[in-house]
Amino acid sequence: MPHSTPTAASNLPHAPTRRQLLQAGSIGLLGLGMADVARLRARAAGDSVTKPRSVIFIFLTGGASQHDTFDMKPEGPSEFRGEFSPIHTATPGIEICEHFPRLARQSDRWSLVRSLSHSDNGHQTGTYIMLTGRRDKTPFRASRPHGNDWPSITAVAGAMTTGRSNLANSIVLPEKVVHSKQGVFPGQFAGKLGAHHEPWFLNMTDKPHGYHAFSGAFPGYLYNLHRGNHSDRDDWRFAVPNISLPEGVFAPRFRKRVELLNIVERQQQQLEDAAASADYGRSRQGVVSLLADPGVREAFNVRKSDPKTLQRYGNNSFGWSLLMARRLVALGVNMVQVNLGNMGTWDLHGNAFPLAKNFLFPPTDLAISALLDDLTESGMLEETMVVIAGEFGRTPRIFNGAPNVYKTVGRGHWGPCQTVMIAGGGVAGGRVIGSSDKSGAYPASDTQTPESFASTIYHALGIPRSAHWHDAADRPYPVYRSEPIGGLFA
Repeated sequence: MPHSTPTAASNLPHAPTRRQLLQAGSIGLLGLGMADVARLRARAAGDSVTKPRSVIFIFLTGGASQHDTFDMKPEGPSEFRGEFSPIHTATPGIEICEHFPRLARQSDRWSLVRSLSHSDNGHQTGTYIMLTGRRDKTPFRASRPHGNDWPSITAVAGAMTTGRSNLANSIVLPEKVVHSKQGVFPGQFAGKLGAHHEPWFLNMTDKPHGYHAFSGAFPGYLYNLHRGNHSDRDDWRFAVPNISLPEGVFAPRFRKRVELLNIVERQQQQLEDAAASADYGRSRQGVVSLLADPGVREAFNVRKSDPKTLQRYGNNSFGWSLLMARRLVALGVNMVQVNLGNMGTWDLHGNAFPLAKNFLFPPTDLAISALLDDLTESGMLEETMVVIAGEFGRTPRIFNGAPNVYKTVGRGHWGPCQTVMIAGGGVAGGRVIGSSDKSGAYPASDTQTPESFASTIYHALGIPRSAHWHDAADRPYPVYRSEPIGGLFA
């Protein structure tokens, strides 16, 4: 089968005006060829489009506890039960944690998979397994990304789907999965698929990575992330680097070609600085899109959104990230991976219950429920799958993993069982696939794997079952290594 490559399409939701196309004439300064101009012209001509199929993959970095979120065991052994209580959802027979009241009311939109399992309890290796959709870690090279790694699900999705925008087919935001001591985790990249198929990594924030452990006071990054004092967020950078344009750039005084020329020239050094990375071409594409499409400018400026919108999503990194993901999908990006929290955010070895209750669960419930509301109201949910998972679940037994660090208890790493939430993209709501045993330790029925998880995403994107990706030596590898999760789809 021939090597599938992403192709740029000609149909963003907002076709540029003739004036905007003239403005985009300055793109030659960025080294873009006539093919890019042709795509913009085709868009202006209103080419017909196929119905979009997209995925938003919300990755809970650090690994959330199934026991304290979506697979509670109130009748289980006392040493396994947490401090939270289950509540009824809108679907009879399905209960989730009391601190997700908004999601509980939306159970007709989502289903749970309570039996996803793999055997690895390490952050690095668990991340590698879940982001690549493969338990086979054979190419894995210790602690650094390597060109021989398996490609991430997001990279494969970008390579095997047809482009529908002037942006990348697949995007990761708001930052890579990075550990303060172990560095950038492998499994997030194109690997054997080739650097030209890297997702576009939008490193949105300038705050430090790597709070691996929570100490007595909540770490500054996460504390400021969730606290209500807006003034503490004013100095945050949450923006796409290298593709910003001055305020008022589309005012009449800027519309002369020479003014746009000056703006682009001022961006030249930033673009040259990015040239050594795989994001260089994407940065240039981003500038073109900013010049040509107001929808892109709006998507990238989430912090300037209407105050009511920010209130619905949460005026914090969680809310901004999911609002941007929703806008990028509307613009035609096929797959957006949102790393919901920096490394360690969900790694609650201790102080787990106050941290989850006060800092993690409220913004998560708010942002995801707002995303599902928006997708439903816009008519996009049927063609947009929202997937929520981490690198693993947590141990059934509650204990204090580091008494010298934590004041109270938490849970350790646990690969054998986690719960995944999936909505939209043809998934029937109000279902539970599989089950865990009475302790929430191992699947008791209908075990699912990272491979079936990945296949579910590929199926939602409309990638054919016979599809193969190819490495640099043109060796073929099947996209599907399992059947999609059975029982999910209506």
